[in-house]
Amino acid sequence: MISKISDMIKESFEIKDTAREKTLVISRDVVRNCRTAMFSIHRGDLEKASGMLESSRRMLEEIDSLLEEHPDIYHAGFVEHAQQEYIEGYVLFALVKSKGDTASIAGPEELNVSYAAYLNGLADVIGELRRHTLDIIRNDVPSEGEQYLEVMEEIYACLMMFDFPDAMTHGLRHKTDTARAVIERTRSDLTTAIGQQKLEISMREFKAIID
Repeated sequence: MISKISDMIKESFEIKDTAREKTLVISRDVVRNCRTAMFSIHRGDLEKASGMLESSRRMLEEIDSLLEEHPDIYHAGFVEHAQQEYIEGYVLFALVKSKGDTASIAGPEELNVSYAAYLNGLADVIGELRRHTLDIIRNDVPSEGEQYLEVMEEIYACLMMFDFPDAMTHGLRHKTDTARAVIERTRSDLTTAIGQQKLEISMREFKAIID
């Protein structure tokens, strides 16, 4: 009898381990895909980014299917990490494509991710928006960056509402604290760039008058 019970448990563990190994590989592919998508977004290749994000969405659905009967594996951490990366890429794509319109962003239920993953992904978007804003400054159109700064502030204000234990939010508080400094640096960079641009315009106008 003990042998039969042992065999039953062993078979169950083998099935669970197989599901874990498969989904672990898929989750790593999701992370790689999403990071490639974000790199493509910053390079201005939205078509490639869209394809990578759509592929990631399908892989997350596959993970959900494979782990449907293994909630302990699903909640082990690596699935949520993949979801965070997907949210970061998805939200960045939506914001850049819409020129900073937050109405274009879907919620966690529609995207089928956990609340904690969604919030942590949002927090990571702030750093990506800073990078995008710096690219805008380098392209000599700093005024376009103001919309993205407003979005960064909106995300931060939202995250500040979630003052819950780390066991629930999974590191969100630290990311929120870090985001404040990122936003302030971005504000300073934008202010300097816009001021410099106005000064250059004024100097050109003055030179045109005296020439």
